[in-house]
Parts: sequence; structure tokens; C-alpha cells
Amino acid sequence: MPADPSQLRTAIREVYREVVRDPKKGYHFHTGPDYAVERLGYSHAALAGLPDSVTGPFAGIGNPLSLGVPAPGETVVDIGAGSGMDTFLAARAVGPSGRVIAVDMTEAMFERGRENVALTGLTQIEYRQGFAELLPVEDASADLVISNGVLNLAPDKDAVLREAFRVLKPGGRLQIADIVVHKDIPPAGREDIAIWTA
Repeated sequence: MPADPSQLRTAIREVYREVVRDPKKGYHFHTGPDYAVERLGYSHAALAGLPDSVTGPFAGIGNPLSLGVPAPGETVVDIGAGSGMDTFLAARAVGPSGRVIAVDMTEAMFERGRENVALTGLTQIEYRQGFAELLPVEDASADLVISNGVLNLAPDKDAVLREAFRVLKPGGRLQIADIVVHKDIPPAGREDIAIWTA
């Protein structure tokens, strides 16, 4: 039986509230812009223009925009956007005629993201609080859906993918960076909240 979704969400919120508060504390995962550049292939020049409040709490595991950047005027949905590093990079690409909808369930990340929008003036970004399994986004409204290290945290991965496809326009693109496990996880591991949030 998988971990209880309510307990899992509570644990995830706790972890990422701490990441917002102290991104350099040292976690069981990597954070920050140096990690993003050195290990994940982000451009130092692109990140240099973003404030530390955007890049410091970054805790992704890949670079979904390396699969292709959105075009000017497009609409992007970022599932589990966090403080918004991928969101803000996408916003620069779509420009003022485009739109980026950043969805996150963690209150601390949601608030940090909204503060970062005000700080940067990238008003084409809209933060919405919600779950990956139930996106607060209209049907067939996105040209591109991105996600970075979020699908692995969801017990119902099928629901997350159904939602991503629901919000995509016909011919839209899905670009995900995530963890893939090549071995079956024993039942005890599936129930262990600490493993889910690792």
C-alpha cells in the first residue's frame, strides 16, 4: 500500500518550507544555482540575472527546459514550481505576450514565488496554489507543461500525467525531469514517508 497522500503532502510541505527558510542548510538532495549549473547543465549566464530568492531554494533534479524552450507568446504550466527557477526562465522565453502558470501545493513556496514575481516584474507569471493531481488550470490551455523532480513525490502518478495532458493544447509538449527507479520498491518502502521525501 502506498504512503497516505495526506501524510505525504504534510511531510513534503515541511521539507520545502525549510528549503525556503534556509536553502543552504544541507539536505538529502541538492539545492541552489551552483548545483543547477555544475550538475544539471543550466546556463550560468541565464541564472546570473535571477535573484537568489529564485535560485537559492531550487531543488530540481534535472533541466526540463533543456528539451526545448518555449516560444514567445506561448503558455507554459510548471507543475510543482517551487520558488520558480524553471518558471522564471520560461517566463523570459515566452516574453510579455506569453504566460506562465506556476502551480505549487506548498504555502511557503507559493508565497516565495509570488514575492519573486513582484521582485522581478515578470508579470506574465501567475502563481496558483494547488496539487499536481488536480491542477487549477483550464483544459487545453497550455502549449508546454514542465515539471522538475515532482512526479516522484506523487503517490498517484497516473493522475498527475492525466492532469498534464488535460491542460495541454492538442499538439502541446510535456517536458519532465524526474527520478526513475529501476527496481521494485518493497511494500514497506512504499509506506515509508521518509523515503518518499528523500
